Formats: sequence, C-alpha cells, structure tokens
Amino acid sequence: MLALFLLFGEKRAAAQQGEFTFKTSVSRVRVDVQVLAEGNIVTDLAQKDFLVYDRNVPQQILSVDRASEPLSLLLLLDISGSMTDYIQQVASVAQQSLKHLRRGDRVGVMIFARTAKVRLPFTDDFSAVEQEIRDAVRDESVGSATEINRAIVAAAKYLDESTETGRKAILILTDNKGLNYQAPDEEAIRELFGADAVLNALVVGRTERPPPIRPGQYVNPDFSHPDVFKIADETGGEAVPVKKADQEFPRMIERIRNRYGLQYRTPIPSQKGFRAIRVELTPDAKLRYPKALLRYRKGYYVK
Repeated sequence: MLALFLLFGEKRAAAQQGEFTFKTSVSRVRVDVQVLAEGNIVTDLAQKDFLVYDRNVPQQILSVDRASEPLSLLLLLDISGSMTDYIQQVASVAQQSLKHLRRGDRVGVMIFARTAKVRLPFTDDFSAVEQEIRDAVRDESVGSATEINRAIVAAAKYLDESTETGRKAILILTDNKGLNYQAPDEEAIRELFGADAVLNALVVGRTERPPPIRPGQYVNPDFSHPDVFKIADETGGEAVPVKKADQEFPRMIERIRNRYGLQYRTPIPSQKGFRAIRVELTPDAKLRYPKALLRYRKGYYVK
C-alpha cells in the first residue's frame, strides 16, 4: 500500500463547525509510498527509481528517504465485546513486534467503541505499550456500541495535534462491524488527508467489504456501514483480513516502518481543490520489479 502526504501549514480554523482546513506547505509535498514485489517489501530503491505526477504533470523529486525519518504510530483498538481475544493476541506479541521500529519512533494507544479515548500518549517506551493494550479491554468509559469512522476522525485529529514532523500512521484493529451515524467515509478520509496520516487496518472476524449499493436502492445518508478497506486504500494504507491477530501484527508493523518518503516542490500556482497524485517506478526499476505494487495516497486538498 502506498501513501502520500502534503505538508500543509495553517491549522484547522473552525473544526467545531465541521470545516476542513488542511496544512499547506509553501515549498514541498511529501508522499509516503509502500513498494511490494510478490508480497515482499522492496527496500533497495533510490530517488532515480521513482516518478511522481501531480495532476498528471511530472514533478522533480527532491529527495527519497526510507529509514531516517521518525514515525509516529497510533494503535487504534476496537474494544467492543467481540474484540477481546484479538486484542489480547496483539498484546502477547506487541513488545517483540515493536522492535521493527527505530530510534526516534513513537507509539500511542487509542481505544474506541461508541467514543474514542487516548489510553497512552505517544511514547518510545514500548513495554508501556504492551501493558496498555492488555489493560484496554477492561476500560468501560468508551461505551458499548461501535462507531469506527468517528474513531478514525478522532485518531487523525490527535495525530495532527500531537505530531509536528515525521511520518504519521494509524493501525486500527477492528472487526469492521457497526454502523456510522452522520460520519461518512469521506469525512474520515479528508481528516486523514488533513493530518498527513496513513490508515492501515487489521480486520478480524468478518473480513468482507460492505455490500455494494444496488441501482435504485434507497440509502439513508445519515447511516453507513464501516469500510476500513476503502479508507485504507484512499490514504495509501493496507487493510488485511486476519484470523490470528498475533501472526499478522508483527508483519504489519514491519511493513508500516519500511516505506519510502518522497518529496517534491508544491506546484505553483497551487489551485484550490483536490490534487491527484500518481507514483510510478521508472522503466529501469520496472525491469527489476515487473510485478511491483505501489501504495500511496490518492492526492491532497488545497484550500
């Protein structure tokens, strides 16, 4: 899965009114990219191996980084009743899994059901992360229903407020069940775009996407089924169906950490609205990795 970020500069002006304001940088757009070849992480690419297009216009890449930029990773845990066993599975491998992270990386823990709550602010004490995950299932302060999109919005806002620099990622553990009330996927995606954050998901239990809407079918716009697969794809992340969370969690942490950060100059003039981004490998790189899969965010907004 591949991700990209625009460094926006101005803070959200009136979030309580439901307005979206995105951070804009006068100089650079950042693009977070995952490259896989036959399911394996590709780690030997360089700046010369990438092509980036902004609204179909090729851009000059200023830099490509894979390891040095710090990562802020927020673990977003669905603690509804059906999730207890899966959360304990993750806790059992958390400390070992987080060894894939590097010096300067930080991890936070947020839980959710009807509402969302930060259990552990960002820290580099990974043993504390394990304990918070274990204790999370006993926290009854977030209610009993499940509102996934509102939790994703809360996680994106927390990342935006708590992190100034570096890469930002959310890893949600959920069964993708529940019902969103007045919280469509588009709102969650826009908040993630505004926070420069990538959503990744471990989906347990029911692993299918919500059924497509049939022609002529009435849909109440206030209610929607959660679809973390769609949100992850739009933001450049990876959503993986799992049966055993303890087997997939370490692999996901490694894949989140081993991504490329590309930067190019913000196009001038930067017209308002959505700007689509496309990332490709150069012809020479494609010869080396003819079946490469690139995941990255679909674009960014300028206001």
